[in-house]
Amino acid sequence: MVFHKRLEFKTGGDAEIIDLTGDVSDILRETGLDSGLVNIFAPGSTAGITTVEYESGLVRDIRQLMDELIPQNRDWAHNMTWGDGNGHSHLRASLFGPSLSVPIIDGRLVLGTWQQIIFIDFDNRPRNRSVVVTLFGEE
Repeated sequence: MVFHKRLEFKTGGDAEIIDLTGDVSDILRETGLDSGLVNIFAPGSTAGITTVEYESGLVRDIRQLMDELIPQNRDWAHNMTWGDGNGHSHLRASLFGPSLSVPIIDGRLVLGTWQQIIFIDFDNRPRNRSVVVTLFGEE
């Protein structure tokens, strides 16, 4: 069985982090799958998907790390080409990547105790976002 669902939400940009774990778990329950794989994919080139312990300290740490590694206020070639000021957003998103796969065993996501699935919006402005959740498996 293959099942697709799209999550849609608004973000504020600037490395806003959204915990998707509950939403993905709810979709899994809807399907009744017992074993398989779920893929979480963020269409677009200025957002990323990964896992982390979703807590306020790490949320701040991720933002600080991105500011130090890929600062917004540099003269990025993308900004000079397009004038949209989000060259840093594309670079940050490329480090995380647009998707994540998580195994499904006994009807549950295989995640560590403190591991959550997160979406990070790196763009420099608020956006309407979507994430495509695709589940493959058997009941």
